[in-house]
Amino acid sequence: MYPFPQSVNPAVRSHFDAQIAFFNDLSKSLTRSFQEVCQLNIQLSQTLLEETAIASQRLMTAERPNDALAAAASRAQPASDKLRAYHQHLSRLAATAQVELARVTEQHVQETSRTARALADEVGRAASEETTRNMQRQEEALKNFRDPFKQEEGTRGGKTSM
Repeated sequence: MYPFPQSVNPAVRSHFDAQIAFFNDLSKSLTRSFQEVCQLNIQLSQTLLEETAIASQRLMTAERPNDALAAAASRAQPASDKLRAYHQHLSRLAATAQVELARVTEQHVQETSRTARALADEVGRAASEETTRNMQRQEEALKNFRDPFKQEEGTRGGKTSM
């Protein structure tokens, strides 16, 4: 997917690729859901504007106050029905989005978990190897270490014996 330098561990690379694939699919799903909600909001806005225009026209053409009240009252029920339908559709979109997010997560969780375990194993193995190498270096350093006081005594003893 992305170019990696050769020094990158394959376990890191595969885990990174799995994470990127998961986040890409999750992002696509969320974006699609957001677009559907935006479309629904646009449809509601258009419908309510049309309803308002119709009600305004009836109010302006009413000759008596009773006609104006009747016109306003007659538009209230269709507007509330449209709002109820909007809420139901919004609830369906939310449920669909939740199902889609669960599907995407389920689809990627096994691969991501597998690559995370492989990465953890690789890090553990590398840490163990590094610890072993450090211990060997310390043991070699201790073997090669000469106590400066013992060395001075040996040279002093050699001088006095001569």
